[in-house]
Amino acid sequence: MAPTTNSYSHLLAPGTIGPMTLSNRVVMSAMDMNLSTDGVIEPGDVDHFVARAAGGTGMIITGCCSVGYPAGSTSTKEPGLSSDHFIPGLKALADGVHAAGSKLCVQMVHHGKVARIDTIQDRPLQVVSEPRDQYDLSALADNTPDELAKMAAVTGGKAPSYHAVTLDDIAEITAQFADAARRVRDAGADAVEIHCAHGYLLSGFLTRADNRRTDQYGGSMENRARFACEVITAVRNVVGNDLAILVRVSGSEYGEEGCLTTPEATMAAKLFEAAGADAIDVTGWGRNPFSNFTDGPLPDKIGAFVDTAAAVKAAVTIPVMTVGRVLPEVGERALAEGKADFVAMGRQLLADPDLVNKLAAGTPERVRPCINCYVCVQENFWDDTPICAVNPALGDEDKTPLTRVRAAVAKHVVVVGAGPAGLETARVAAQRGHRVTVLDKVDRLGGTLWFSSLTTPANYPLLEWLSGETARLGVDIRLGTEATASSITALKPDAVVIATGAVRDRPTVPGGDLSHVHTGDTMRALMTGVGDTSGQAWYLRAAGRLGKLTGLTKTPARIAKLTRTILPVGRNVVVIGGSLVGLELAEFLGERGRHVTLLHDGQQLGLPMALPRRWTAVRHAKEAGVTIHRNTRVTRITRDTVDFEMDVVDRRGTVTETKTMSAPAAMVIMASGVSAAAPLADQLRPLVPEVHVVGDAGAVDYIQGAIHTAWPVASAL
Repeated sequence: MAPTTNSYSHLLAPGTIGPMTLSNRVVMSAMDMNLSTDGVIEPGDVDHFVARAAGGTGMIITGCCSVGYPAGSTSTKEPGLSSDHFIPGLKALADGVHAAGSKLCVQMVHHGKVARIDTIQDRPLQVVSEPRDQYDLSALADNTPDELAKMAAVTGGKAPSYHAVTLDDIAEITAQFADAARRVRDAGADAVEIHCAHGYLLSGFLTRADNRRTDQYGGSMENRARFACEVITAVRNVVGNDLAILVRVSGSEYGEEGCLTTPEATMAAKLFEAAGADAIDVTGWGRNPFSNFTDGPLPDKIGAFVDTAAAVKAAVTIPVMTVGRVLPEVGERALAEGKADFVAMGRQLLADPDLVNKLAAGTPERVRPCINCYVCVQENFWDDTPICAVNPALGDEDKTPLTRVRAAVAKHVVVVGAGPAGLETARVAAQRGHRVTVLDKVDRLGGTLWFSSLTTPANYPLLEWLSGETARLGVDIRLGTEATASSITALKPDAVVIATGAVRDRPTVPGGDLSHVHTGDTMRALMTGVGDTSGQAWYLRAAGRLGKLTGLTKTPARIAKLTRTILPVGRNVVVIGGSLVGLELAEFLGERGRHVTLLHDGQQLGLPMALPRRWTAVRHAKEAGVTIHRNTRVTRITRDTVDFEMDVVDRRGTVTETKTMSAPAAMVIMASGVSAAAPLADQLRPLVPEVHVVGDAGAVDYIQGAIHTAWPVASAL
């Protein structure tokens, strides 16, 4: 939802950590960008962080920087801290961040059991104790062969080996942290963050699930925290008060017996304070990234770790920082209620680097929202540079000015379609000085973005933002207006952009034309009361009309709430197609008490969702009671059933058996058969100087495709 306040006095107030004073309480959380080369920070990395600093962020925390590079490293694209060779790159970053008015904190890490470079270079992974348990990899059934190949390539296809660190190793690694901190100080940065979370080496010592040592580094929490405390003390002895020292700790871990609890993390934080830490950064961690990554470190729950941070804050006297999908209003409330002293934002600042400046200007509604789609972090699974579904300039900050430069010649641009691609085109074109008219045949903005907000509420703030920005820029939006070649040419456009979305077909199987069989278009018409509902059951048509008349279907949130108690859908529902739309719709209906059967024609569900979100969506659908059948072919739809064949496939992908099956169905929803089409563009090309096609009308790629195709077209008009 849109921000509920224009006042962010707590977020915007200055704050102190150790010897360092920040201009405000917003910190950029560490997000690995993979832009360095063999450990050396490159200009692209500097540009990325400087953009967030210039956007008003009080302090920038880098992504992981390896203290023993290349040993203990997870990528050759992460910055190294093991040699003076790396100081010039660090200095360039510090100078750039300072020039933009912010502070720089360098996160220092030894990756331990996830140090992929050690595996590639035939070194054993340094761990607290030899691992006993293996990850549950069942979620990988929903990875494509290409994705699996890219994930395997980051370790060169090699299997890891392990080495439980000795007392000599501990002393050596402690010295590496201290030397790294000295280099950070010499580069002119303001702070270091010692990473003691997310399963990395120091974190492994803290948790009973990993630490089975019987020496002075195992057993009690005092012993398990000893390594981290020795590192803190060693760093303090080297840097004195020249740098602030932050320590990152998992306030809680998820997914395994014996994992770190909040009371244990609180005990550790007290020990860290006694050892010399200036602040505690409280995060969280799902121990199996293939099943609970969206519990932590990148949670799907808003404000996921605020209460955990509050528990730590109650036990220490130094500042405490909270992270974990902290929206501005959530951060303001956390500070106002005394649950934290600083808030860290990662994905929010990837989506909009100017977030803090917009809050300071009293325009929080202008902050471009993160839609929590996990597209950014997916790239880290195969060591690539993150991208953002809503901010095409992420990782290539030079793109941003292109949308702000006034066009040499102002044009009249007509955009057909008020979905995400159309609105983004209109926004950027208007920002560049063009006169923009948007036409859409329905009575509301958003197209598929509006409808998708039913099952994915995080999408709706993007629609509110696009609506607000196009209104602010004076875009002429004409809803309830059918666009034809003649009506468009009558507007005398210099350029037309077609953003009419994808085409959704009915199933071609026998029974596909029955009244209880729906496509995405008919479902949208029934839920909103807008569109053609002819041929549908009378009570469904009546429900749609009633909802429209009473305003109950005006927003997706209202529909989502209403349908938890009133849903004019039979008890048994079959959803055909388990891609992004079908999977989320199946979960939506399952949560509302329907017996849902999901039929998918392939093996991988949830395409093209980003990996962590996909794995979680499959798990949530199962938890909602959805019955899932993969590798199916629908053969017939009757008034009461859907008949289908299902291939039984072994681990090698060989079909061993084909079963003939049937599922009860009072309603059938067709969530496949989506294709790109833009026939209006072909009609207009002989009539208009410029015609472009963006979004799903050109290639089906949902919100990311909509924004990323609209951006370059509008920037070039």
